[in-house]
Amino acid sequence: QVTLVESGGGLVQAGGSLRLRCVASGRTFNNYAIAWFRQAPGKEREFLAAITWSAQYTSQADSLKGRFTISRDNAKNTVDLQMNSLKPEDTAVYYCAASDVSRKSIYSPKAVTNYDYWGQGTQVTVSS
Repeated sequence: QVTLVESGGGLVQAGGSLRLRCVASGRTFNNYAIAWFRQAPGKEREFLAAITWSAQYTSQADSLKGRFTISRDNAKNTVDLQMNSLKPEDTAVYYCAASDVSRKSIYSPKAVTNYDYWGQGTQVTVSS
């Protein structure tokens, strides 16, 4: 069983930065891609960024315009999301998710259904 735990959320003023962390445990993650999504009240879950565990392939939502950066530390089984120039519209619950890409004929990083495990989320609130 895979467990994902997010941390690092909180309240920040517009223009500020936060660094979210996802800690993965339960098995080896060589075949797993890890992604970050967010969900604001009344909206669908939105893809932000993804990274494969060993190939260092990354994908990012075009709408972020480079404000967010995903990185991972294999030794610690962590994936971070650095968020800069935060805006009030970034307010949401942020989730990390894991996908065993070896079990999928096609891995589409933006598709919620591609992910096998989800964390419980961390709240990010950006004040104006």
